[in-house]
Amino acid sequence: MFTGIITGMGRIIAIQSQGSSSHHGKRLTIETPAGYLDDVSLGDSIALNGACMTATMLDAANHQFSIDISAESLAKTCGLDKVGIINLEKALRAHDRLGGHIVSGHVDGIGRITHFAQVGESWELRILTPREMGKYLAYKGSITVNGVSLTVNRVTDLAGDADNAPASEISINLIPHTVQHTALGQLAEGSQVNLEIDLIARYVERMLQDTSSQQPSLR
Repeated sequence: MFTGIITGMGRIIAIQSQGSSSHHGKRLTIETPAGYLDDVSLGDSIALNGACMTATMLDAANHQFSIDISAESLAKTCGLDKVGIINLEKALRAHDRLGGHIVSGHVDGIGRITHFAQVGESWELRILTPREMGKYLAYKGSITVNGVSLTVNRVTDLAGDADNAPASEISINLIPHTVQHTALGQLAEGSQVNLEIDLIARYVERMLQDTSSQQPSLR
């Protein structure tokens, strides 16, 4: 589990194919800030742009670690198939502060940036999300964007047309600290981002489903 509070900015510096077909995954080597791996052990979970991965190789002396990512994970995420800057977050410990919100590290969908511009001292970020995610998005609700816990300021459901499928657009305000200390500052109009809905919304949907006319026994 994670909180959506980024603990470091890393860089994918090498990508190695694990096989010759599209059914094979890749091995990524990530460079971290100095000292970032001091409390990390082999097998620990680290979120890369919001996707939970397992450290399979550690080279703390050179500030590097590697992860193996499956073809399925590559197909369901973005930004993990090329060299570049990424957001890092170590897994939540039981005694840590929950500074953002409960994040599982499982990407629900890929969004596209439709607007990213400075407004006063802050930045407005608008993201077009898959329509099926729209019912989980709410004003002042939480969403994870490339691993960063953020608050939704506005949700607009778009009907779509002959060229575009129905979708939902969310607007988010980014303070200067977030822009400066995460990889979100690297985004531009047209960029793709990993999205994870609030975990609580999943359970609310499940509870509202009429799956049985009989109440389960709790004894």
